[in-house]
Amino acid sequence: MDRFLHFADSLSVWVGKCFAWCIVVLTFATCYEVFVRYVLNAPTVWAFDMSVQMYGALFVMSGAYALAQDAHVRGDVLYRLMSQRTQASIDLTLYILFLLPAVFALTWYGYGFAKDSWFYKEVSWSSPARIQIYFFKTLIPVAGALIFLQGVAESIRCVMCIRDGYWPKRMHDVQETEEVMLQNNETTES
Repeated sequence: MDRFLHFADSLSVWVGKCFAWCIVVLTFATCYEVFVRYVLNAPTVWAFDMSVQMYGALFVMSGAYALAQDAHVRGDVLYRLMSQRTQASIDLTLYILFLLPAVFALTWYGYGFAKDSWFYKEVSWSSPARIQIYFFKTLIPVAGALIFLQGVAESIRCVMCIRDGYWPKRMHDVQETEEVMLQNNETTES
């Protein structure tokens, strides 16, 4: 099981880091557009489309990364006071009832949308440049499949925690400031 968890986490982190570069592209494209629009008085027809597509790609492809890093939003006012087994039981129930069916539907229907988009060589109807969007619609089922894979890994993690009483180790890419401060307090106290 550890090999599968490591594979799912590694894949999600790798994809998340690759698509994080969309921020750089988005930043440069926006800066370029602002410069040519307001300094040269020559706006582009593609900058708006670029920003929508880069942000959309970043958003859909970062879901599995956030799940792998345990970074999705949760109301942990009460959650963090519960035992790890109780936390795992709650998470497992929510994964089975909500996450896995939702990402299965996202993958299934997203595939249909992407397939139709490729068939028609779909272009953006709201764009003056009429750019092709079927490449980006392909990201919908890909993102769904990655989140589904990571959701299965998280469900396995929950089962292991319920069985063993503690959470299995997770690959950490980044940590919340609160967690770093707690770790620093624990090391200085001991």
